[in-house]
Amino acid sequence: MAEQNYSTQVLDHLGIVAGTCRQIGLIEQIDRYIGTTERKVSVGEAVQAMVINALGFVGRPLYLTPEFFNNKPVDILIREGLTAEDFNDDSLGRALDMLYQTGITEVFACIASHSLNVFGIEHKFVHLDNTSFSLEGEYAIPSEDPKAVRVTHGYSRDHRPDLKQVVVSLICSYQSSIPVWLQALDGNRVDKESFPKIIQSYISQMQSSELPYFIADSALYSEGNIKSISQVKWITRIPGTLNEVKELYKSITLEQMQESSLEGYSYLEVGNSYGGVKQRWLVVFSKASYKCEEATFRKVLAQKRAEAEKSLQQLSQQEFDSSETAESAIAAIEKHWEYHQAKVELEKVYHYQHSGRPKQGQKAEHIKWRVVGHVEDKEEAIEEALKSIGKFVLGSNELDEEQLPAHMILTAYKGQAASVERGFRFLKDPMFFASSLYLENPERIMALLMVMCLSLLVYALSERKLRIELLHRDESIPNQLGKPTQRPTMRRIFQIFEGIHVLLIKDSLGTQRRVLNLKSIHHRILDLLGAEVRNCYIIDA
Repeated sequence: MAEQNYSTQVLDHLGIVAGTCRQIGLIEQIDRYIGTTERKVSVGEAVQAMVINALGFVGRPLYLTPEFFNNKPVDILIREGLTAEDFNDDSLGRALDMLYQTGITEVFACIASHSLNVFGIEHKFVHLDNTSFSLEGEYAIPSEDPKAVRVTHGYSRDHRPDLKQVVVSLICSYQSSIPVWLQALDGNRVDKESFPKIIQSYISQMQSSELPYFIADSALYSEGNIKSISQVKWITRIPGTLNEVKELYKSITLEQMQESSLEGYSYLEVGNSYGGVKQRWLVVFSKASYKCEEATFRKVLAQKRAEAEKSLQQLSQQEFDSSETAESAIAAIEKHWEYHQAKVELEKVYHYQHSGRPKQGQKAEHIKWRVVGHVEDKEEAIEEALKSIGKFVLGSNELDEEQLPAHMILTAYKGQAASVERGFRFLKDPMFFASSLYLENPERIMALLMVMCLSLLVYALSERKLRIELLHRDESIPNQLGKPTQRPTMRRIFQIFEGIHVLLIKDSLGTQRRVLNLKSIHHRILDLLGAEVRNCYIIDA
């Protein structure tokens, strides 16, 4: 009997990642766009390796990719003939360089568009937002390429103003974190300036003549911006600083609004033509926001009252030469009180030539005035302020109510939390290698940001596929608490696949492989995710 040697490789959930990459043809799409390189590892293969590394959630930085693949079945995850050592710093670095030279936005747009076609995804709405990524290192010398981003200080959404940063603009499909557009921007780029340009760039790349509705936060809304993007339809939050909005807060009551299908929301539609652009505005009331804002307001109100009482107490310890001077002093402190007023009287203070009790009939040498009283609430001012809390205003330049009903404006806008914001949270996960983002130059940083967004694309596509299949088949899988769910996260699925290994049996006749520890729950999930994923786990001996 021939002597046999045994060894194992870790597969875990990585077959799901690799299978989804194959579904969208990630390697082929990139290599077709980049062209042949005559290198052992193509750019597409290097990118797929980085995506698998990123979605391994092991917190390894990019240069440790060979170590990551050291105990993984590279032939299953990427292709036969490649080893872990092939994904060294030089191989990955050159791949990043070529991605940058070709154009990260263009390559990403091509892959995303192809992926949506493969999965049959159409979107009527897209969500747009920016976020910042803090970077280790000085980056004192900017790139010579004018197209490269400037790594610099700017408004840090990571609350790390000490670090330089770059800004990433992302457009995601409605109610999912599937990214359809990516652009890297200078670290000090402001949303209000970048949003219109990003929308223009996006529609210039669109192949379809039917454009989606663009949804963004209030940074999009300015007179200049809404005029510059008049060729597209948008939904945005109207800044609460506008006088028109403040007046609506005060004048529109909850009784005038109608309840939304979204629990806890009511709204009233009004017309507007701000900046010369006809629009539909939706004044929205949120019960949850009202409760939160009222608690904050009451807390601030108590603090302001304490400050007012302290000021009045200090004033009451003073003496004034005349009642007019005392009244002026009261008015001086009251002008800073928005929600309070002084309820006071002026008392005369008699001063005699000698100390002690004055004699009967003795006249005071001089008279001064003292303020006596207390602080009261301005009830009307407080009631007026309470009318404004819990409200916000949404706007759209879609005037056709049949195309975009009022309730859909609210529903679409609220989808932002399940779309681009969720995508940003994913990209900033501390187990993602973005947390240790450091590369030699801005060009490679831009390319790595694209790889990170490709990782988000793969993750979001596989999650969407699984959820749709569970719903379609009326099936469920257990969540972390063991309860059935039709909306599992892929992070949960990845946990379920922990402990899946490949057994290699080597002898003089060759090598046999067996996938170990696959249970019925794994087979069910693989069946839901499709053949490309299943084939990464069902290996012929």
